[in-house]
Amino acid sequence: MRARRDALFLLAGGGSADLALRFTQVALPLVVLQQTGSVAATGLAGGCAGIPVLLSPWWARRARQWVDSGARLAMLAVVQAVALAMVPAAAMLDLLHAWVLIASGLLLGCGDALSGPGRSALLADTGDRWGPDRAVLLLTWQDGVRRVGMVVGAPAGALAVAAGFTDELLWVEAVAVLIAGLLAIGVTGERSPAAAPVPSIRGSLAGRPDVLYGWIVRGTGCLTWFAFPLGLSVIGADRGWPGVYVAAGMSGYGVGSVLGTVVSLAVVRRFSPAPLATLAWTMTGLCWIGMGIWTTPTAVAALAVLSGATLVLGIAAISRVITRSSTGAERRALLSGQTVVVNAGSSAGLLVGGSVIAAAGAENTLIGAGCLTAAVAVAVLVLRRNAAAVESAPCQTAEHVRRDRDHHPGRAA
Repeated sequence: MRARRDALFLLAGGGSADLALRFTQVALPLVVLQQTGSVAATGLAGGCAGIPVLLSPWWARRARQWVDSGARLAMLAVVQAVALAMVPAAAMLDLLHAWVLIASGLLLGCGDALSGPGRSALLADTGDRWGPDRAVLLLTWQDGVRRVGMVVGAPAGALAVAAGFTDELLWVEAVAVLIAGLLAIGVTGERSPAAAPVPSIRGSLAGRPDVLYGWIVRGTGCLTWFAFPLGLSVIGADRGWPGVYVAAGMSGYGVGSVLGTVVSLAVVRRFSPAPLATLAWTMTGLCWIGMGIWTTPTAVAALAVLSGATLVLGIAAISRVITRSSTGAERRALLSGQTVVVNAGSSAGLLVGGSVIAAAGAENTLIGAGCLTAAVAVAVLVLRRNAAAVESAPCQTAEHVRRDRDHHPGRAA
């Protein structure tokens, strides 16, 4: 079936590019430090890449609607590959400096702001052609593949660096992104009429309160995420076991994510999205609290498995609302908005995370982050139910008046 082939190509391309990104996250700081001698410069490319994504609700409103086919996704892949190749090429020529990193990051960020939501929208459109609820299944598998890459990529990148292939890893990502674009050629999406209005992210939220509430919960989880990898790294270093705690946590999280991905479709079909999202991030918060209290590698790994499994279900619940309630231009707008929420929350958390951990301690930061995540998840569910009760109250009042008149015809309204 054509839809299955398209889905496989999109997932394989996105997964390989994301895996290569994890290689670069290990190698890039080392290359920059070696070439420039500046610790501050190591985060320039990554930091600048986030700027276009965060500003995309304003500049990319029309541009994101252009990415409605695999051929156009491939064109963006060429731009991203050029941006990625700028750094190793400059390093090879001994011309790497801050302005090259800034230019590479900004160009890459522009491509990411369009290609990420575009690939997700194409994957959802492919799922619609495949069958009922296949769209949310494919988006969930996309997230699962990304999380597996998070777990496998960093250790593999570290082994490659230890073997002396640091510069080569930067070329690997450029090639992987280009291949991912080529695999997408031939995939078709749902195109909007040329004269159709271009929806904004805010406008696309109208009538979809569960998406908004889900973003609030997920955004909070992204904001507090730093406590998990950074906190465990600090704990391991402080206890003389550098890398052990974070390896246990990330490995457990990866295993849990895969398990959650396998059962996600069956679960999201049986539960309402808002309660499921609340349960997912509440459990994650409780797991982080547990890691702060019972800080051993075994306990961290076990709690991370539970966190990974439940978090995938929460993300799938939000994706289900988006895929079932939107198509075409509105779906691309909503998926773009979700990308902004995730990136903004993660960037803000990482920006302040080191200072928070230094001031409060890693264990206390894990406990505090868990409490905040769980509290926001529960509060959002309460707000949603109260809002739903207020909306239904006028209808219930009108029904009571009608019944009263039916039973007492002579009574004035």
